[in-house]
Amino acid sequence: MHNRSCGLDGILADISYINRQFLFSVQSQQYITMNIIQTKLNDEVEEEDFLFAMQLIGGSVLPMALKAASELQVLEIIAKAGPGAHLSPKDIASQLPTQNPEAPAMLDRMLRLLTTYTVLTSITKTNENGQVERMYGLAPVCKYLVSNEDGVSLSPLMFLTQDKALMDSWYHLKDAVLDGGVPFNKAHGVQIFEYPGIDRRFNDVLNIAMFNHTTIIMKKILERYKGFEDVKELVDVGGGIGTTISIITSKYPTIKGINFDLLHVIERAPTLPGVKHVGGDMLIKVPKGEAIFMKWILHDWNDEYCSKLLRNCYDSLPSDGKLIVVEAILPEAAEKDVAARGLCQIDIIMMTQNQGGKERTDKEFEALAIEAGFGGIRKVCCVCNYWVMEFYKDI
Repeated sequence: MHNRSCGLDGILADISYINRQFLFSVQSQQYITMNIIQTKLNDEVEEEDFLFAMQLIGGSVLPMALKAASELQVLEIIAKAGPGAHLSPKDIASQLPTQNPEAPAMLDRMLRLLTTYTVLTSITKTNENGQVERMYGLAPVCKYLVSNEDGVSLSPLMFLTQDKALMDSWYHLKDAVLDGGVPFNKAHGVQIFEYPGIDRRFNDVLNIAMFNHTTIIMKKILERYKGFEDVKELVDVGGGIGTTISIITSKYPTIKGINFDLLHVIERAPTLPGVKHVGGDMLIKVPKGEAIFMKWILHDWNDEYCSKLLRNCYDSLPSDGKLIVVEAILPEAAEKDVAARGLCQIDIIMMTQNQGGKERTDKEFEALAIEAGFGGIRKVCCVCNYWVMEFYKDI
């Protein structure tokens, strides 16, 4: 028990004791409160971790729901209703070729999911029966998912990446890690560059996707990159049916365009003004030109094939010529932003489809260029996560 003393000293001692007891009580209460807050924060973090894990587990739901909505032309239907329009699932279902009475309810569930990912916007209203009804509009991202003024969108690229022919590859990814090989080859028994010749349906899906994606990206590139202004002759290596070279020569009509790809690809290419189609194998020889262009070609191949291809380009260029390359560039560190996620997704797609296919870092591109004989690389501009690079014989 506290021993109280008499007089002024005793009174002061009592006051000091009381203060200490009060402070101890306050500190104890603060400690308890902080513990409660920390426990609550820990619980919230634990809950968030669990919810994130569940989201990862259900990761296939979003792309498949978006694919179905796009195939049903749902986004196009909303777009045609006008800027800022919101339509009910019933309104949308009435414009689909269906007699299914469950269609509006099914659409509502799909569109509500897309709203949670900010693909769509949603408002609610109460109908005459007192029921709450959701209505859906387009979020900003939809400007790339519905047809633009050029009649193209990124939706066909989504149809390609989620096509069964490519999706089957994913079921062999584990086996490829353990046993080696390419998941696509394991799924189909042939390489991806051979497969379109076997499956004409897939060939059409591929060509339509590349046409739409290329049209969007090249238009943006030409707004930023001015390196074609002094070019008189341009060879597009791996140019497919000529979409890219046609876009370039349309803006720069004085350029003599050469579209170079495998013979079976060139055979399906349309006649294009100012463009000559040439068939051949880029790993054997590349047509000569003042400048050579390659878009999303190097990421299809391993380092050995890339070195061979780049050397062929080097040999076909004049001493003052340049090779213009459009590719993604991976950061050295594992970053977490939207751009890095997109790059890593493409990188894994390349791994599942092509032998040695991959996205590369700055240093890896520089090493390939030097090995092929180029003096170096100049990074000109970045457009939609893709870099436009110029390879020069001498820098």
